[in-house]
Amino acid sequence: MSTAVPKSGVLRKRTAPTNNTSGTPTGRRGTMFSRSLIMSGLLLLFVLIIPFIDLSSLGLYPAPLVSTLGDTGVYVILALGLNIVVGYAGLLDLGYAAFFAIGSYTYALLASPQFGIHLSFWLLIVIASLVAAFFGMLLGAPTLRLRGDYLAIVTLGFGEIVPTFFLNADSITGGTNGVSGVDTPILGIPGTTVGFNFSLGGTNPYPYYYLIVGMVLVAIFVISRLRDSRIGRAWMAIREDELAAAAMGIDTVRTKLMAFAMGAAFSGFAGCVYSSKLGFIGPGQFDFNVSVFILCMIILGGIGTIRGVILGAVVLYMLQSYVLTRLPSWIHDFGVSTNIDFLKTTDFSGIRYLIYGVALVAMMIIRPEGLLPSERQKAELHPTGPDEARRESNVELYDETVLDRQDPSTRGGQEG
Repeated sequence: MSTAVPKSGVLRKRTAPTNNTSGTPTGRRGTMFSRSLIMSGLLLLFVLIIPFIDLSSLGLYPAPLVSTLGDTGVYVILALGLNIVVGYAGLLDLGYAAFFAIGSYTYALLASPQFGIHLSFWLLIVIASLVAAFFGMLLGAPTLRLRGDYLAIVTLGFGEIVPTFFLNADSITGGTNGVSGVDTPILGIPGTTVGFNFSLGGTNPYPYYYLIVGMVLVAIFVISRLRDSRIGRAWMAIREDELAAAAMGIDTVRTKLMAFAMGAAFSGFAGCVYSSKLGFIGPGQFDFNVSVFILCMIILGGIGTIRGVILGAVVLYMLQSYVLTRLPSWIHDFGVSTNIDFLKTTDFSGIRYLIYGVALVAMMIIRPEGLLPSERQKAELHPTGPDEARRESNVELYDETVLDRQDPSTRGGQEG
C-alpha cells in the first residue's frame, strides 16, 4: 500500500516491487545473477578442461601452455590483493612486490635445507599470509596521514628496501645465490609417505595448475565476501571521500590498516605458492617492475572489479610471458610458409617490449576505463553517457515532491 499527500505532504511513499517477473528491477537483477552464475560455471569448466585440449596445431603445446597458465594464476591472486588496496580503499601502493617477496622467502626459509626446517606447505600458506599481513600493517601505520603522491613515494621506498635487505642478508637468505631446494607441496598425511607429491617445478605442470586454480577460487570467494561486508563498504567510502567517511563514524585508521594488511596477506599467499613451484627464490625476482606490472593488470582489466582484474592479469601475463616470447618464431614460421624473405630473415626479438608498450598505450587511449570496468568507473570516464543499468536497478522508496503546489505552512514559513 502506498501513501501520498497531493497538496501539503512532502514525501510520497511507494512500495518496492515484490514479484520477480522480468519487467521489474528485482526480476532483472535475478535474471542477471542467473546469467552471471551460468557464465561463471561455464568459464570454470573451460579452465578445468583446457589442459586436455590439443592446441599443438596452433603452436600451443600443452606442457608449456599449462605451466604458463599456472604462473598466471599466481599473478591473478597478486592482482586481486592489490585491488583491495588500490581499487577498494583508493590507496596507491607502488611497493606491492615487497609483500610478494616476504611471502616467498617465508616459505623458502621454512621449507628448505637452508635451516633444515621442512614445515608443511598447507601450514606455511597461513604463516606466510600472516607474516605478510603484519608487514603490511607495519607499512600502513606510519603512512596513514599520507595521501596520493606522498603515499606512493613511501610505498615505493618500502618496495626497494625489502629486496635490498634480502640481497644483503647473506647468512639468512643466501644473498645473490638465493634459497634453493625449496620443498614441493604434498597432499597427504603429515609424517607419513601416504599422499601425493605435486612435483611443482618438475616436468609435469598439471598438478600445479589445478592447485593454483583452487587457490584462485579461494581468493575470489574471500575477496568477494570482504567487498560485500561492512569493512568493504568502509573501504569504498574512504576511497570516495575520506573526510565524509570519518564524519559518518568510520574509523579511517583501522580501516586503512585493514586494507594494507589484507592486500599484503594475499601477496604473501601468492608468494608461498610461487616459491613452492619454482623451487628457488632470489632477490632479483621482486624488483620495482613487478609492482608496476601488477598495477597495470588492475588498471587494464578494470580497477575495483574482480572479474576485470582477473581478465587484466590473464591478458597481460600471457601477453608478456607467452605470446611475445614466441612471437618472433611465429613470425619466422609464417614467413617460411608464405615465402616472404623479410619475415624469414628479420629478428623481431628486440621489439617485443615495443609491441608490449604500444599495446598498453593503445588500450588506455581506446578504453581508459579498462576491459571490464565497474559502473562507477564508466560513469566517471563517460559522464555524458546514459547509465541505464544503474537507473533501472535503483528502487527508491521515498521521493521528494515539488513544493510549488504545497501549502505555505509546509515550506517552513508564511508567504509574504
